Amino acid sequence: MQYVLGVDGGGSGCRAALATAGGEVLGRGEGGPANINTDTEAAADSIMTAMRQALAGHDLRPEALCAVLGLAGGEMTGAAARLISRLPFTRVQIVNDAVTSARGALGEMDGILAAIGTGSVYAEQRGGQIRQRGGRGFLLGDDASGAVMGRELLHETLRGYDGFTELTPLMEDMLRELGGFEGIIEFGNTARPADFAVFARRIVGSDDPAARRIFDKATDHVRDCLQKIQNGAAMPVVFTGGLGPFYAERLADEWPVRPALGGSLDGAVSMAAEMLAAGQGA
Repeated sequence: MQYVLGVDGGGSGCRAALATAGGEVLGRGEGGPANINTDTEAAADSIMTAMRQALAGHDLRPEALCAVLGLAGGEMTGAAARLISRLPFTRVQIVNDAVTSARGALGEMDGILAAIGTGSVYAEQRGGQIRQRGGRGFLLGDDASGAVMGRELLHETLRGYDGFTELTPLMEDMLRELGGFEGIIEFGNTARPADFAVFARRIVGSDDPAARRIFDKATDHVRDCLQKIQNGAAMPVVFTGGLGPFYAERLADEWPVRPALGGSLDGAVSMAAEMLAAGQGA
């Protein structure tokens, strides 16, 4: 019998699943962060830890496995090549975790994944081919994400403090809670995307004028991205991530909205089984 390994990894941790060629999961494991764009060596250690746990109790050599790894930073070919050199797999494919998430969420049907939480990324599947869109990180992308909306709220709060726009109750709350304009600046000096994203729930659940402006702008951006990806089609859209349900509610009348069939790890296992059947892999 032949076996496959699926891995889902990101900035907070990674998971691995050992499965048969037919997709029956036999073992699971977990490891530390696995963003290969920020730390390839640490990602390799995390993946190996998760793999060893998944293989525990099974007399299998890692070299014999057909593996698909859906990882944050997986689209960076240089980082992927460095990672492959540190792993034991003879047959392996590394993709961005948005790709495995799309396969897990959509199965084999054509459609679009909109994964929006702390960050944001899209992936479309047409005729079995998956293409990632967006997901370029907090500094250069991730529009409409929780991190970007949270940063925008603090930006607007400082503009309100300086008299360039009207202070709203939510802005006043931000000033009070963070210690005035100095506290906001100090917060921004060290805040990570997840720290900014904490404020997103204050935005999507608020009738405050500033919150409405920010959320409306973000919704318009998501709508525009989906329209461009659809390119005249009407494919179903699966919204995932912490903010996904809020966007799904706003955009449900524009395209068919479907629940996710599975997650990124499910997609990695499915893709590994397909790769095994096709005799592919590095």
